[in-house]
Amino acid sequence: MKIVMVINKELPLGLVANTAAVLGISLSNMFQQDIVGCDIQDANGNVHIGITAQTIPVLGGSRQQIKDIRDLMFDSAYSEITAIDFSEVAQKCLEYEDYIRTLSCLPSSDIYYLGICLYGPKKKVNKLTGNLGLLR
Repeated sequence: MKIVMVINKELPLGLVANTAAVLGISLSNMFQQDIVGCDIQDANGNVHIGITAQTIPVLGGSRQQIKDIRDLMFDSAYSEITAIDFSEVAQKCLEYEDYIRTLSCLPSSDIYYLGICLYGPKKKVNKLTGNLGLLR
C-alpha cells in the first residue's frame, strides 16, 4: 500500500501546512494500525509517541490536477484507493456544521480542493500521481 498527498502548489505556505495537517489527521484516524508505528523509549527512558511508519510523499499539483484526481476517485475502477480531500469549502467554513450544510448543496463540479491524500495499491496510486513532482 502507498500513501501520497497532493497539495495545490500555488497555495501560500501556511495553507500548505494546514492542508497537510488536516489530511494527515484524517488519514491517521482511518488507518492508524496500518500507518502509525509503536511508541519508542529512548536511552534515558523518555517515551516518544509513535509516528508514521510509512513514507508520505507530498507532491505539488495544480488546482485542476487535484480536482481531476479527486473526480477519478468516484469511478469504480479506483475503488481500492481511499481518497481524503480537503476542499476550498472546508477551509473557508469556521464551523463543521457550516461545512456540512455548504458541501451538501454543492454539485461535485463546483468543488475544488486544496489537497488530497491517497491510500491504496502502489501501482494504482503511482498511475494517478506519477507525473507530479515533489512540492517545493
